[in-house]
Amino acid sequence: MILPRLLLTLTLGICAVQPAAAQVLVPGTGRALKEVGDNFEDEKWEYVPNNPKSTEENNKVDNKPIGESKNARWYEGGKRGHPDIVRRVPTPAGGLEGSKGALMMRSVFSGIQGRPSNRMQQDDLIADVNYKLGSSIPVSRGPSVVTRVYLPPFKDWEKRTGPSFAFRGSTEAYTTKRSSGGFFSKGGSSRALETYWLGFFIDFKPDPNGDHSKDVAIMRIRADQSGQDVPVLTMNRTGWWTLGMSFTPDGQVHYFARPDIKDLTAENRVASEYPYGLKTETFKTFFFCVCSGDDGRTWSTEWIVDDPTVYVTR
Repeated sequence: MILPRLLLTLTLGICAVQPAAAQVLVPGTGRALKEVGDNFEDEKWEYVPNNPKSTEENNKVDNKPIGESKNARWYEGGKRGHPDIVRRVPTPAGGLEGSKGALMMRSVFSGIQGRPSNRMQQDDLIADVNYKLGSSIPVSRGPSVVTRVYLPPFKDWEKRTGPSFAFRGSTEAYTTKRSSGGFFSKGGSSRALETYWLGFFIDFKPDPNGDHSKDVAIMRIRADQSGQDVPVLTMNRTGWWTLGMSFTPDGQVHYFARPDIKDLTAENRVASEYPYGLKTETFKTFFFCVCSGDDGRTWSTEWIVDDPTVYVTR
């Protein structure tokens, strides 16, 4: 087993981490917030990149104005920039009933455009949630977010071992900051809300001999109480998956996944954690990450998502 907490291997090749949780909320419970999220059904859906994209993480250049979708529901990550391609596409076979459109994301320069770094880098597409709602969502309201993600056949993935995609959340928790004080002060501490990031990562592990029947994807979640990523699933099945995160008043984050497009249930919980040892206070937004080897020639895996939706129970 990968970790002592990996408890169960299913016939689909799934290992589930399910530590005890005092409170558990199934993502998708309650009322969908129509002001945020997207279903990509508008045939005129368009993303305006306003290139060059932000490369603040690499060279401290944010290259404003940022990219943004015309429906004002998505915007470019200011730290790393958006994927090189952000486009509405026909929904792949087996998707949600009635769905005609989904969102495709792909990158070749995931660092600085035209300047390959030859190391793994990522691009971010962020959902406009807290700005459109006017504030973050307190965990007392029972927020959750659900999305469908299409895993293409393994033969079509970027032939690179490591991270390929992420579905993540931006949250806030109280942290204690200590000050040393001056010559006439004993110092002290203060508590303040601080933003931190969590979520799902999907890593690819291609067969070294090129046998695609032996390729696998590994799902890990970020993070446990110590701040470490935790492997939770071996994803032998490609096609549509449903992923969800929920946030409960006790400060826990709950991660759910299943290999189809059905609604999540309690049995689909793969982990419950206090990431970094913090108790979550508010849910700010969610976002998608696309990773590539940034060699300037090889495109990332083509990632497609559909119907990302935010819910509240109160």
